[in-house]
Amino acid sequence: MSCSTVPHVVVAFPTSFGWFALVGSGRALKQLTFGHPSEEAAVAAIDPMFLETARWGDWNRPLVGRLEAFTEGARDDFRDVKIDLGPQTAFQRRVMRCCRRIPYGSTMTYGRLAAKAGHPKAARAVGQCMATNRVALVVPCHRVVASDGGLGGYSAFGGPSTKQRLLLLESRNAAVRRGAGD
Repeated sequence: MSCSTVPHVVVAFPTSFGWFALVGSGRALKQLTFGHPSEEAAVAAIDPMFLETARWGDWNRPLVGRLEAFTEGARDDFRDVKIDLGPQTAFQRRVMRCCRRIPYGSTMTYGRLAAKAGHPKAARAVGQCMATNRVALVVPCHRVVASDGGLGGYSAFGGPSTKQRLLLLESRNAAVRRGAGD
């Protein structure tokens, strides 16, 4: 079956981080949006290109459960989730792959991520790449911060305040886990 004939499926659900909406196709996550005040707002944030051909349905219930658990503090790196980000340059693919490797509860600067992707002077380009991330949380762009210690931008709903909330959630849970085994 070619990619063009695999239907897009839309799923929306509430969490403690607000409403989520996601689009899946086959086994791949194509877009994820979260933090919205209503189901309608979450769905409205989905790329209209997906909504034109999408149907509502039950898609990847285990991922939905993991996302719900994540918002309640469960540690998850989502590295096993298959994603389809559409056409990307080789640089963008490397940046996204490197970003997925940033551990839960950790951060990395835009410059360090650029260096990991093989382009140490491309911090701004990394920022642009993060700004177009359609699957935030699964590609954890909230873990990428400015070199001056600031948060930097965040394109998910709620902007930098949502980024800060995610980082606090992860740092709290990472600290609890570290302390549990001491």
